[in-house]
Amino acid sequence: MFTSRSTLSAKRIMTTSALAISLLSFNAFATSPAHPSGENQHMIISQTFNSTNYQTDESTKMFPAPKQGMEQHRLILPTLDNEANYMVEVQIGKTQLVDCNKHSLFGELTEHSVKGWGYNYYQVDSIKPGPSTKMACFDQAKIETFLTIPGTLTIQYDSRLPKVFYIPQGSELRYRVWTANSEFSYSKAK
Repeated sequence: MFTSRSTLSAKRIMTTSALAISLLSFNAFATSPAHPSGENQHMIISQTFNSTNYQTDESTKMFPAPKQGMEQHRLILPTLDNEANYMVEVQIGKTQLVDCNKHSLFGELTEHSVKGWGYNYYQVDSIKPGPSTKMACFDQAKIETFLTIPGTLTIQYDSRLPKVFYIPQGSELRYRVWTANSEFSYSKAK
């Protein structure tokens, strides 16, 4: 009897140890796709201008200057092989200190076209506090988190022109690149 208890105890210890090791060794990383040079570095150049420091160049001269209280954000995408395999995800919002409740923002992202050119740009006219839940948080510390306006914009990767956004000053634009790592599969009738 003594041996069966010690065997059972040893099995529990080994199972618990194996579970603990597997939980501690599990890592998930969200990274941008590898740069064509083979190094994992930022591929997109981001520029921000307001009404007082606005600058233009040949690739952005057709876009309107930002109005007072607005910022123009430009995402300049480097040329890649097989750009059809990439997408750019954009979220617009603000980083705020929030309590334990679920918070949100109001704002509408609209797509516009530059008259006479046909190039698109995106604009959010205002961002306001949205609804939140009303749980009692008591003495819980506030945490800094990025709150987004409703919806996420996903656009096809196209390095021929910068992606241009107009958002209220004090707002933030964040982005990431998605890539297709697999081939298409086919659905066939049986």
